[in-house]
Amino acid sequence: MPLDVPSVSDEERLRQLGYTQVLARRMSGFANFAVSFTIISVLSGCMTMYGFGMRTGGPSMLMWGWVGVGAMTLVVGLAMAEVCSSYPTSAGLYFWAHRMAPERSRAAWAWFTGWFNVLGQIACTAGVDFGAASFLNAYLDLQFGFAATPGHTIALFGAVLLLHALLNTFGVRLVAFLNSVSVWWHLLGVLLIVGALAFVPDKHRSTSFVFTHFVNDTGWGSGLYVGLLSLLVAQYTFTGYDASAHMTEETNDASVSGPRGIVRSIWVSWIAGFVLLAGLTYAIQDWPGAVGTETGVPPAQIFMDALGASAGKLLLLVVIVAQLFCGMASVTANSRMIYAFSRDGALPFSRMWHRINPQTRTPTNAVWLAAGGAFLLGLPYLVNSTAYAAVTSIATIGLYLAYAAPTLLRLRKGEAFERGPWHLGRWSKPVGVTAISWVAVITVLFMLPQSGPVTVDTFNYAPIAVAAVGGFAGVWWLVSARRWFLDPRHPRNRAAPAEGPAAPPSMDAFRW
Repeated sequence: MPLDVPSVSDEERLRQLGYTQVLARRMSGFANFAVSFTIISVLSGCMTMYGFGMRTGGPSMLMWGWVGVGAMTLVVGLAMAEVCSSYPTSAGLYFWAHRMAPERSRAAWAWFTGWFNVLGQIACTAGVDFGAASFLNAYLDLQFGFAATPGHTIALFGAVLLLHALLNTFGVRLVAFLNSVSVWWHLLGVLLIVGALAFVPDKHRSTSFVFTHFVNDTGWGSGLYVGLLSLLVAQYTFTGYDASAHMTEETNDASVSGPRGIVRSIWVSWIAGFVLLAGLTYAIQDWPGAVGTETGVPPAQIFMDALGASAGKLLLLVVIVAQLFCGMASVTANSRMIYAFSRDGALPFSRMWHRINPQTRTPTNAVWLAAGGAFLLGLPYLVNSTAYAAVTSIATIGLYLAYAAPTLLRLRKGEAFERGPWHLGRWSKPVGVTAISWVAVITVLFMLPQSGPVTVDTFNYAPIAVAAVGGFAGVWWLVSARRWFLDPRHPRNRAAPAEGPAAPPSMDAFRW
């Protein structure tokens, strides 16, 4: 039967789950939704991956892939939301895994779920801010002749990450306000872009072109394989909605607002993204010239060709601002995950990363770790032309592995699962099975080569990054962590010193 969550305060429910309220609980349900919607950001994922999609399947796979992947993502989100309702804590996915796993293996489940979640979150931040840097470089090239070279893009990438780290360190209230503004910026931005592309150009592509034209510009011979690769466009865009779970310790009515934030962010993005992709593809004037643009940003070329230089640059700025909103929110959510995981001692130098700034009551050290880790993931772009696609693969694989773990455990618990006030009822099992199956498919798919022939310049290093993190976490687990992680009896967990205005508790809280 459902837990009696509504009868207790958010702070009391958090205490029942083993934590003391430390973060400031200021967010409304809308603000919680806004964070996930901003991180999904159709003006970021759809736009930055548009060129990749045009080479791997073309218009038909962009459109139908978006429809299919959006439906499957909604299934995954529904399964996650049900668990979020029961366990509304910033620890999120790895805490859920610990709570639901068999007693003998619960710490291991939590450990590896948390590590893949951290990897996915950092890669997501890297992908978003690298995309913003690429679009910003394209604008600066068009406006001032600042050439879109790998060196320039990496420099802008570092500057964007620095901006987002500073905002999340010193402008906490401003970040909360901008997250709410971001929702309307994205929705109105999509309407502005699609409206301009629909009514201004004298000609448009045919519906047959938009929904049936297939392209293979990858070097691989199999159309099926290439078409499946194109699903990365939509699946990468639909990442980061676990942010609603990570923000629940800062959200009012968390057991309902958190799940609603997850689901609402997906279906609103699903509709907005379809409209955006259709509007952009119908407006292509020069085919295939728009895809081969020298700026490396096909949407910018489509804007310029369809609307002229001035209007095209204006729409490009609308997209860039949306991407900057997205990156800012990604750093926010990423830092909360790092804070929660290090609060349980799971990261190197954990005591540093879970310190709370006494003025803002936010984990500012975790903010800088999120930004620094993201920058390192983007550096291979200096020598690898497909590095951005690899980063998006890493983000997608890492996050969806973390999404799948608690969903699988919830299925194993069956009727023994303690439902929160927001749940799926009799649909829990079919939704969960479908979600797990889908994650298994995309995990394998996005580790495969994306361009042929495979060389140093085109190598998809996603498997190496995933294996490196999994290997590091595995070795640390075997050598040390299995003896103390989430074990309230271990002195390491009982003796954690107080830090910040109100110290996060030791793992004594896990004595359920």
